[in-house]
Amino acid sequence: MKPAFRAVVLPLFLGGPLAARAQQPVAPSKITISGYVRDAATGENLIGVAVVNPGTGQGTATNTYGFYSLTLPATDSVRLVASYLGYERLRWAAATTRNVAHDFRLRAASSELAGVEVVGNRQERIEQSTRMGTINVPIAQIKNLPKLFGETDVLKVLQLLPGVQSGGEGQSGLYVRGGSPDQNLILLDGTPVYNAAHLFGFFSVFNADALNNVELIKGGFPARYGGRLSSVLDISMKEGNMQEFHGEGAIGIVASKITLEGPIKKDTASFIISARRTYLDVLAQPFIKSQLSAEGTRGSVGYFFHDLNAKLNWKVSSRDRLYLSAYTGYDKFYARIRDKDEGAENYSRTDGNLGWGNLTSGLRWNHIVNDQLFMNTHLTYSKYQFNVGAGEERRYNNQGDVRTDKFSLRYFSNIRDFSLKTDFDYTPTPDHYIRFGGQYILHSFRPGALTAKDNASDLESQLNSGNRTMASEVGLYAEDDYRLTDRLKVNGGLRLNGFLVEGKFYPSVEPRLAARFLLTEEWALKASYARTTQFIHLLTNSGIGLPTDLWVPATKQIKPQRAQQVSVGAARTLRFKDEDYEVSFESYYKPMRNLVEYREGASFLGTVDSDWESKVTSGNGWAYGGEFFVQKKSGRTTGWIGYTLAWSNRRFPDLNQGRIFPYKYDRRHDVSVVAIHRFSPTFTLSGTWVYGTGNATTLSQGRFTLGGYDQFDDYGERNSYRMAAYHRFDLDLSKTKKKKWGEVVNSFSIYNVYSRRNPYYLYFDPGYTDYQGNEVKPVYRQISLFPIIPSFSKAFKF
Repeated sequence: MKPAFRAVVLPLFLGGPLAARAQQPVAPSKITISGYVRDAATGENLIGVAVVNPGTGQGTATNTYGFYSLTLPATDSVRLVASYLGYERLRWAAATTRNVAHDFRLRAASSELAGVEVVGNRQERIEQSTRMGTINVPIAQIKNLPKLFGETDVLKVLQLLPGVQSGGEGQSGLYVRGGSPDQNLILLDGTPVYNAAHLFGFFSVFNADALNNVELIKGGFPARYGGRLSSVLDISMKEGNMQEFHGEGAIGIVASKITLEGPIKKDTASFIISARRTYLDVLAQPFIKSQLSAEGTRGSVGYFFHDLNAKLNWKVSSRDRLYLSAYTGYDKFYARIRDKDEGAENYSRTDGNLGWGNLTSGLRWNHIVNDQLFMNTHLTYSKYQFNVGAGEERRYNNQGDVRTDKFSLRYFSNIRDFSLKTDFDYTPTPDHYIRFGGQYILHSFRPGALTAKDNASDLESQLNSGNRTMASEVGLYAEDDYRLTDRLKVNGGLRLNGFLVEGKFYPSVEPRLAARFLLTEEWALKASYARTTQFIHLLTNSGIGLPTDLWVPATKQIKPQRAQQVSVGAARTLRFKDEDYEVSFESYYKPMRNLVEYREGASFLGTVDSDWESKVTSGNGWAYGGEFFVQKKSGRTTGWIGYTLAWSNRRFPDLNQGRIFPYKYDRRHDVSVVAIHRFSPTFTLSGTWVYGTGNATTLSQGRFTLGGYDQFDDYGERNSYRMAAYHRFDLDLSKTKKKKWGEVVNSFSIYNVYSRRNPYYLYFDPGYTDYQGNEVKPVYRQISLFPIIPSFSKAFKF
């Protein structure tokens, strides 16, 4: 039995003594160099840094927590080079014949070097990596792209990548390779985020100033990820500057934000806290009050959202580090309108509110077990909930009898998770990078509770108790990134999942395999296969805007979603005029089973009189297509060009008469062009252009009357009509000014430069006959949201 296999399989599945096995002495013929790679100025761990022995070409990369381990043949001395895009390359040499712990501290490359060309090498060339469908977008690049209302949005940038689509005009939802939003595993510091949208979907919940790394995985999923069908969005927060106090922030049209970070004890403990809030409600309030006063009423109407990120980082010892992180975000829409004279006999009051938000928290322990084995243990809590409330009071004089009628309605829904996860990274040789671990999740679902009170009819009813459903999910995994030969490298793994709900147990065996084969030194062929299972569903209304989607579990009646994805492709790095261009092509096929949709005419409010399971139907789906991607990551001009040709179809026995129909976001063609040009270290111009086939929708093909009164629409096949194509051009111009205390960045953005009227939704205008007897024919009309929108924001650092 091979040593690498024994180190993973025996401890994981046979319960062998892991620590004892891992801590056996390294053979005298080899030595191991291990440690962390950090930013020299901030102490921030750097992810994916290449650490290479230049003499032999053997190397590794830092993991999610900045740790590396490299085992080499024993010699009288060792030489290593650490390189990372945007940082100066750092060399280290030492005379040693034993294991050594060494931390690298990389300095950010000066933007004034080499005509503002960013120096440093990519940590791993695209043709060398076994992974497919994985894209890392630098935070600095995200901040440089055009902004809607002056707000930097991580998810809107990801929508510019091939295989990723938006839900519609201005929306921040992600539809990856034909999947729905619930099929994306969104992790913030390893904790799941169930709703990533603010402002009815127009902004995401992620404050870019608080983030360190953003990685999107669309296919070829490693075994360490599970629980979703379509993608993994892994976002890491900053850890806090361990050297000195710093801050940054921005003031925009709709929101402002501030981030503060610094050492609690230098080189030992640090903190970061970041906050953001909109002030639309404050700015609009004088106008709203004036309008209400003109109508003879008073009160307030408004909307706002806020975010708060916080993190503590404590270096307990050279081998141990603790992190405590939390995020909370909330959206609230409110309306409070009442008559001016509260003492009048005739008086009315109306209240309404809609609120939704996330709360996540995590306690993480990093421990270096030995020079080759790294452990991460993570305890997390996550909650998403929304509330809908309405109330009304009417006081009136009924023939001398003053009466007061009061009515109130409240709808509430949430999902909560408690999770414990332990991961191990084991690097016995440069040819093996082994990961294994396990996770337990306790889910708590409350799909909906509705309470109504009405004193006029003596009604006080809990129409739906909203009973909780508890479920347990467990997962075990092992994977190895293994270099078989100089040309062939594979990542093979296995994930075992189980889900227990209402006494029903659903097992899942999920093999994962990805491979790359070098045809030449520049060209690589790649292929991957992944089987995935999702034990939770999102019941999504066909309407727009409101966050009234319900998270529900698989049950005895509703099976878990399952999918398989096969991908093949090719990749290479082209060098043109001393600059690198990454070129890749991927094609994929993804069949999906046990997808869930509302039955015709059902919605979340329909769950108040019966169980939600009776309101849904299950079916299957298929998604397939091809993606082309060219990306340039260094030099004066950076950016990418992406093109996607895709199909996504669904089939439900109880919908569309059982016939196959296109998914709402089936989009045949998607094009994105992104460019960022630095004229100087202080002057940057960026632009994006996107094009997409119009969304599919269902329209009435006619209207008929029964009994001379009731009118009914005659709908054709589901999603058989295409809205107009979507396309848009955005620009951003940024100027940086150096100050004694830091710097100020003034950004001017133009959203939708040529003011394209993109469709948001269609509505039916029934037509009419005017006073002259002229008939205006019935017609569908298009609603568009955003014309050309200029915006200005001011960011600062100190």
